[in-house]
Amino acid sequence: MSMEEEYKIDIDRYMVKKGDKVDLGKRPTACDADISKKTVKDLLFPKALAEMKEWQEKLYAQNLVGIVVVLQAMDAAGKDGTVNHVFSQLNPGGVHVVSFKQPSVEEKDHDYMWRINKSLPSRGDIGIFNRSHYEDVIVTRVHGLLEKELAEKELPTGLIDKDIWDERYEQIRHWEKYLYQNGFPVVKIFLHLSKNEQRKRLVDRIINQQKNWKFSLSDIEERQYWDKYQKIYEEVIEATSTEWAPWYVVPADNKWYTRYVVALITLKVLRKIHPDYPELAPEAAAKLEQFKKLIQHVDVHELADIQQAMKEKKEK
Repeated sequence: MSMEEEYKIDIDRYMVKKGDKVDLGKRPTACDADISKKTVKDLLFPKALAEMKEWQEKLYAQNLVGIVVVLQAMDAAGKDGTVNHVFSQLNPGGVHVVSFKQPSVEEKDHDYMWRINKSLPSRGDIGIFNRSHYEDVIVTRVHGLLEKELAEKELPTGLIDKDIWDERYEQIRHWEKYLYQNGFPVVKIFLHLSKNEQRKRLVDRIINQQKNWKFSLSDIEERQYWDKYQKIYEEVIEATSTEWAPWYVVPADNKWYTRYVVALITLKVLRKIHPDYPELAPEAAAKLEQFKKLIQHVDVHELADIQQAMKEKKEK
């Protein structure tokens, strides 16, 4: 049975293939699949999380491949909620979430990928980037931050020219291919929220006392740049979606659907890697067989009992 048949939706509809033109205005922001919220929440989403957990345990045990999941979105699109609901069921020892905020003084003293490289997952782990290196071709561009840093003599003269963004896209493509070729596939997800739904969620943060802590004046200030952000996201996604590190533009107006699709995208990556528990070395396997026989014939309750039984057997 295919994944589409098993989980009732084709997630490839949200993938941006290399060379595709991206018009966010024509892409869905709400659930566009023939599937009910009840079916997803009661049956399919729990099933997907359970399968993710099984694969992740094997990924962690095998310790060969690490996964990088990039989440990008406009404010209030649900990145934090997606992380909490999709990845909380996994072994926390093998999942690492990094939230990239405004660069610190130390981070600004290095190249823009420095802090990203420091946060990459180890082999066997899943790294979740809540925002990412893409901030440096999106927010930086919207607010002209490179020009400001250059004016304040924080960057070398001549760094910025008309090709700066194309150069950064190229750098990112090469870096993501390098990761892929070294056993760290990158999957990139843009949570596509409508402007009207963002307005509702920001208002809810103001009115609902339990959500006041989420509210920030910067959310309101950033909203005035909505059209500029959309245009730049279109360009960035077009320029950096590749076979080895594809972008998915996932509808984000319905949280239950967003989380389900993100789970299936992650599940697809895990299935493709197809990790398995590592085989024991011959010597360790032989010892294990001895222990199994001892346990079958001896009343063993503790590890100390096994050690004593092995010692007595050796003395005989």
